[in-house]
Amino acid sequence: MSKNLAEKYWKKNLKYLLILLSIWFIVSFGFGILLIDELNQIKIAGFKLGFWFAQQGSIYVFVTLIFIYIYLMNRLDKKYHSKK
Repeated sequence: MSKNLAEKYWKKNLKYLLILLSIWFIVSFGFGILLIDELNQIKIAGFKLGFWFAQQGSIYVFVTLIFIYIYLMNRLDKKYHSKK
């Protein structure tokens, strides 16, 4: 892979990381800590939504983001490694 392609690959990878980690931060810190009082006004299956995000929701989102990252990186690998 040429230096130019490697730089494009790395920039795209960093973009993916920034977006996915921002989503995780918003869900875990924003929903689980900052917005907990507002979200606790909503109940799902008897549980307050803010409590659910703080205890389980951020974990589910994190695991989902891992699979999304795997998918995106496999696609990125195919795109940049096929141009040898």
